[in-house]
Amino acid sequence: MTESKVPAAVRDGTPAQKLVYKVLEHADEPLDQDAIADRSLLPKRTVREMLSDLEDAGAVTSVTYMPDTRKKLYCLDK
Repeated sequence: MTESKVPAAVRDGTPAQKLVYKVLEHADEPLDQDAIADRSLLPKRTVREMLSDLEDAGAVTSVTYMPDTRKKLYCLDK
């Protein structure tokens, strides 16, 4: 990770937070929690908690997935 581009919340975060951030960094499009869990091999509960932490820190942005408003799509806050 390039130190200058990575938010401090991620640099100082847990390994799971860093992995979720990296998965989103390499994604070509916003991902939902299931896709992040599949790509990172982390449990869905861990992904949900890490996304919440990253969103609170301002490193990740979520938008509602309009075809199914129960889901959110996540991407890096650029």
